Amino acid sequence: MSQPEGRAVPFYCPYCGDEELVPEAEPAGAWQCQACLRVFTVRLVGLARSGTFGAPQGGDGEP
Repeated sequence: MSQPEGRAVPFYCPYCGDEELVPEAEPAGAWQCQACLRVFTVRLVGLARSGTFGAPQGGDGEP
């Protein structure tokens, strides 16, 4: 697996788990899995604020 500049490098296919991935020209930043032939992208959505990961939604912190 090569590492083109400006591209997040996945270690395995999120669909079948295979590790034979090659860069794909379109869409930008895409990878093609050689086993299942799916083309996918990896994208960072953002960072969670400190202390909020896994916290219950709403309420006073009680489950």
